[in-house]
This record gives sequence, C-alpha cells and structure tokens, in this order.
Amino acid sequence: MNPIRISDIAIGVRNPLVLIAGPCVIESESKCLNTAKQIQDICAKLKIPFIFKSSFDKANRLSIESYRGPGIKKGLEVLAKVKQKLKVPILSDIHCREEIDEAAKVLDIIQIPAFLCRQTDIVVAAAKTGKVVNIKKGQFLAPWDILPIIKKVESTGSKKIIITERGVSFGYNNLVTDLRSLAIMREFGYPVIYDATHSVQIPGGKGSCSGGERQFVTGLSRAAVAFGCDGLFLEVHEDPDKAPCDGPNMVNLKELENLLKQIKKIEAALLK
Repeated sequence: MNPIRISDIAIGVRNPLVLIAGPCVIESESKCLNTAKQIQDICAKLKIPFIFKSSFDKANRLSIESYRGPGIKKGLEVLAKVKQKLKVPILSDIHCREEIDEAAKVLDIIQIPAFLCRQTDIVVAAAKTGKVVNIKKGQFLAPWDILPIIKKVESTGSKKIIITERGVSFGYNNLVTDLRSLAIMREFGYPVIYDATHSVQIPGGKGSCSGGERQFVTGLSRAAVAFGCDGLFLEVHEDPDKAPCDGPNMVNLKELENLLKQIKKIEAALLK
C-alpha cells in the first residue's frame, strides 16, 4: 500500500490514524467554522491529523421535506472559508457529474456517496479531476465488490483513492459492521477508513427520516482501530439532538476528545 497524501497529511501504511470529521450538513457559516475549529484544536492537542467534512447538499434524504443544506454555491463558499481560515483539508460529497468540476475547485477530497458508488460516470469524472477520491462502500455491497470500483478510478490513471466502510444492510432498517471488510479492502492497496457514525444509522427508522444508535459509536470505533484501519470518519455536532440531519448517529462535540483519547491509546499499543 502506498500512502495517500493530502497537504501535509499521509494516510495509510504506518502513518498516524487520520480523523475525518464535521457536521453532517452545513447549517451556517458560523456553525461550520466553530465546529471545525473545536475539532481542529482537539486533534492538535492529541496529535491527530484532521480533515474537515461537511455536506453542501444531502441529495439522498428520505423525505422531500428533509433539510438538504445550502446548496453547492453557498456551501462551497462556506467550505472555502473553513479551508482558508483554518488551513485544514476539506472533504465533501457530490451527487451528480455537473457538481464535480465546481466542487474540485475547493475540495481536497471528493467523496462518492455510498448510494452512488457504482455510478461509473460519476466515479470516473471525480477521478479525472486529479483530486483524492473517497469511495463510500455502499451498504448493499460485499467488501470484494469495491475492487471493480477501484478499477474505474484507476482507469483514469489516478491512484488517489480512499475507501470508507460504513456498515452493511442487515434486513430492513438496520446496519451491521463486519470488521473483516477492513482487512479485505486494505488488500486492494489503498487506505481504508471506518465510518463509525453512519454504521450505527437505522435507515428510515423514524418513518420519514433515519434513526441511529450513537451509544455504539465509541465501541465500534475502538474495535475498528484495534482490528486495523487507517482512520476514522465521525460526524460531529454541538447538539446532535437538534441537528437537522443524521442527529441520532452523530457524536456530541463535548464527547469527542474522550473518544479520541481512547483511540490514541489503542493506536499506541498497536505500534509497540
């Protein structure tokens, strides 16, 4: 495996575990900047490489009435300010080919959402930007099914690939994590991130929106790091119960530092 480099961050091999974190969706510029700064301060204290994540549009919401975000124009303006003021790499997701070129002007990592991970034209177009592409493994895929998607990116000449595990469908309205997938997908030669917050979603669990079981995020994060991954993906919010999107599975910002301290201890034990 060759490490993936983003600014001064190297992901994979024996590099430090990276944290990709932020609120599910952009609510306002001030909230975005405040959350990003607090996460950055915690990561600096614990010496954890940090990549900020938030979505400018959540196009895959279950209900037409669900909050989707400010949209690409305003959303990218907010993300650009976070990048400029905090000097932190930025990740966000795109939902159609038409968004990709504009998003690539701001984003350091273009994320392919889980529901779109098999959409060839989107995957190829994202890879052609030259940016790092984070492929969220669809909850409907086996871990070995990610290899053909990797080949789509590689067909453009790009090897700037990250894979993210976010749980797999288990019957209706439920997800489970098979930690074997982390090892299986790492064998394909690219860093693998574990998304501990989306892995505890209960899709459609509240009828018109998803539920979640955030009480399991810490335990699953510990297990994934112990089993072997190259970083964690955590959606974080200052008040998850009032978040307009994915609140039930997001980590409370006040609890983030304690979670990461536990992760650092596990990481240190693995390096001995």
